[in-house]
Amino acid sequence: MDASIAARGAGPHAFPVNAKGHLEIGSVDAFGLVREFGTPLHVLDEDRLRANCRTYRTALRTAWPNSAVFFASKACCVMATCRLAYEEGLGVDVASGGELYTALQAGVPASHLMFHGSNKTPDEVDYALRAGVGRFVVDNEYELDLLEAYTARTGTQADILLRLTPGIEPHTHKAIQTGGVDSKFGFGIPDAALRAAGRAARLERVRLRGFHAHIGSQILDLEPFRLEAAACLDFAAQARDELDVSMEEMNFGGGLGIRYLTGDEPPAVADYVGALIDVLKVKVAEHRLNPPKVYVEPGRSIVGDAGVTLYTIGAVKTIPGVRTYVSVDGGMNENPRPALYGARYEALLADRPLDAPAQTVAVAGRCCESGDVLIWEARLPAVRGGDILAVFSTGAYTYAMASNYNRFPRPAVVLAGGGRARVAVARETYDDLIRNDVVP
Repeated sequence: MDASIAARGAGPHAFPVNAKGHLEIGSVDAFGLVREFGTPLHVLDEDRLRANCRTYRTALRTAWPNSAVFFASKACCVMATCRLAYEEGLGVDVASGGELYTALQAGVPASHLMFHGSNKTPDEVDYALRAGVGRFVVDNEYELDLLEAYTARTGTQADILLRLTPGIEPHTHKAIQTGGVDSKFGFGIPDAALRAAGRAARLERVRLRGFHAHIGSQILDLEPFRLEAAACLDFAAQARDELDVSMEEMNFGGGLGIRYLTGDEPPAVADYVGALIDVLKVKVAEHRLNPPKVYVEPGRSIVGDAGVTLYTIGAVKTIPGVRTYVSVDGGMNENPRPALYGARYEALLADRPLDAPAQTVAVAGRCCESGDVLIWEARLPAVRGGDILAVFSTGAYTYAMASNYNRFPRPAVVLAGGGRARVAVARETYDDLIRNDVVP
């Protein structure tokens, strides 16, 4: 193989191709991964994961030293990713009691956790308070009721950020827009947010530290982030002037998109951070605000492009004049994103990653659903049963959203880096599937 061709790599993120002509992930041959761990297999490139964490940490601290990055664990909440993020100097954002438990079991101190959720239960609030969670991101009046009651009951205090809904709808799928006027998340600016801020400031054991906003996910344009920052900081000034509530902290959430297709052009992390901080500087000066501590919460842009899913191809079915279906041993049970909201991916054959495409096929999953198609128009060389297919940019919202539909066991997750691979999540067995079943 021409070394210059191999050096360019394969897929939308140019994963390396080794001397055998095979795809490599974390300097590990994809075929070696399949032999050792089987398929379907979610592989996370540990080196990329760590590099993405460091890129965020460096960019934010350079632009605004009084700052911190939190990994939005819902993108891929397993103990290994939570621990890795913490090792790289990030906090962890959790959105349920289960995510909280996962992060704590991974060794992340409770003080380094940001607890989200649009309908936290009394048990979750009690658990988080007793654990000593660093920040609650409060989403509604009901949560303020719970915090007031449970801080008194447990003799604890809660440091909170109020989640603001700034009325911004970025150009992304409606299912992953979260900051518009019609949203289940947060307090609308200004009226509902002012009422909540006024009430929170009066609670005896609740300390209002500042505000939070998150406008959506997979955003490839910087302007919505600028608008978000401006709206939140304008509100902070209004809360100070009308309620005498000062903002110590501002959490701008996450949402930066990644490259799923070769033609996607996501902004660089430094440009994303720069866009937020530029607005922050202007608004702090304009409103004479005390400079806050700044947080961001990337999830997809930490773990998304580090993920590759490996499948074994089974049946190949050609319908003359219609299409060819190439079936794999995974599907919507371990990656529901295409079925849920039309997510698109690129794929190639792991043993022939640089071969020119010879056909357009539909990559179909195993679930008994007509909509279980992972890629409708994949450009691939000639395929046959037993080939290994690699699908890129699958690190985020795949395993985290996996299910046991059709009673398929969930796949293994491995970390590959520095030429070695380690299990992060063991493959489920049939015994795991029935572990909690009871025959009355």
